[in-house]
Amino acid sequence: MALCTVVLVREARSWVNDIVEIAKKIRVNAGWKDGADIGPVISKASKDRILSLIASAKKEGANVVLDGSDIVVPGFENGYFVGPTVITGVKPHMTCYKNEFFGPVLLLMEAETLNDAIDILNKNPYGNGSVIFTANGAVARKFINEVDSGHIGVNVSVPIPVPMFAFTGSRGSFRGDLNYSGRSGLQFHTHLKTVTQHWGENLADMRRQVSFPE
Repeated sequence: MALCTVVLVREARSWVNDIVEIAKKIRVNAGWKDGADIGPVISKASKDRILSLIASAKKEGANVVLDGSDIVVPGFENGYFVGPTVITGVKPHMTCYKNEFFGPVLLLMEAETLNDAIDILNKNPYGNGSVIFTANGAVARKFINEVDSGHIGVNVSVPIPVPMFAFTGSRGSFRGDLNYSGRSGLQFHTHLKTVTQHWGENLADMRRQVSFPE
């Protein structure tokens, strides 16, 4: 997703080291190279923006526990590569949390309860997709009902629906007045016509009528 943030609740807060170790194994290379997990970002401007947001996290008090800012890919030294980056201690007021990275950066936040986690999500300026990992159906139902996001997933990594459903969003992740794909997409591409008619046995003898047809 564009702004990848994990909110660790209760005992999940002990997972930080495991997450970092998994991120270290992600292989960065040109997209067509065998074994590559991620390629470069789309442009120099994109790379510079991502590095600027990582730097802002350091400046504002977050902890960059895995920093991919200086990665160099052999044979592609001038490529726009950013290595896997994990930032902990992120707070809602930080620049890195209020802007979308569009890069391989994972923000880790912590919450004491599910209510606290939902409150964090709903106060973010964006609302594209949110996911919960849980074995508790009641917890999942609460999350689905209370989170303000266009896409919601339960135990899936990326909550993007299949094409027959609408691609939705909320808050800063929504533009216009209709979603696209699914039923909303059909409505967007539908041209409406309103026709008013009045028929009678002898049209020549029908008097003119300015009120609604009877």
